[in-house]
Amino acid sequence: MTNKSKFNNIAIIGLGLIGSSLALAIKKHKIAGSTTGYARSTKTRQIAKKIKLVSKVETTLEKAVKNADLVIICTPLSSYKKLFSSIKPHLKKSTIITDVGSAKTKVMADVKKIISEEFDFIPAHPIAGTEKSGPEAGFAELFINRWCIITPYKDSNKKNITIVKKFWEKIGSSVEIMSPEHHDRVLAITSHLPHLIAYNIVNTAADLETVTKSDVIKYSASGFRDFTRIASSDPTMWRDIFINNKEAVLEMIGRFSEDLSVLQKAVRWNDEDTLFKIFSGTRKIRKKIIAAGQDIDADDFGRSKKKLK
Repeated sequence: MTNKSKFNNIAIIGLGLIGSSLALAIKKHKIAGSTTGYARSTKTRQIAKKIKLVSKVETTLEKAVKNADLVIICTPLSSYKKLFSSIKPHLKKSTIITDVGSAKTKVMADVKKIISEEFDFIPAHPIAGTEKSGPEAGFAELFINRWCIITPYKDSNKKNITIVKKFWEKIGSSVEIMSPEHHDRVLAITSHLPHLIAYNIVNTAADLETVTKSDVIKYSASGFRDFTRIASSDPTMWRDIFINNKEAVLEMIGRFSEDLSVLQKAVRWNDEDTLFKIFSGTRKIRKKIIAAGQDIDADDFGRSKKKLK
């Protein structure tokens, strides 16, 4: 790093929505002297080069990380084992590695076996995104007024944790530091379970339409369309999230199923009091959620509508 707030070179591995948005945010805020990008797909690399997403696009992982001060992993969780094994011999001892993955506990344990004590991996998870994907979907404002959760190891270098924290703050995020276990339980209910439900309800609707020969999807109400919008998210990414956060997700599915059974029973027996009580309670909770984020005028996918200063 040239100074406390600027890196000589940042390598971004994976140039989809998050990776491309990071590249643009880094450029906008002048956080690095140069940026190097890598994507496995030739087409993605060509697009990234065409739109000048980064200072340089490399064709191999090894070249991409060679002189990086900070390496940001923006690839599916299933790629981590092979990826970390590949880049390990080509990193500087002072290189800090971070990521944007949505599940932490299992992934961090797997990575620890590969890098051991040699390099400092400071995991992070920006809670931001859209249903779009690819290098052309990125925009520099994606992380503004969004939370980023950092989940360091117990023996992580405190100085490097601060560096990663300041990086996310510089591009507009509010940062929270928590244990990987706590992160996974929180995200299981606030993000992972809602996505699982969205995927499932779309699948159910499609199956119902086929079986009944009806226009279920054609005449979907706005509530259905809004709720199921997240079902168009990257299938590879979400497959990996559910596999790597299995225990927490299964726990939340169990809790959700129990609560759903209460509603099912109330509907079956015309239990008006129970239905009204539950709906009134959730309405109050919804108001608290809105109040907690009242300074953020953004849609559910993180694209800020707030006028940027």
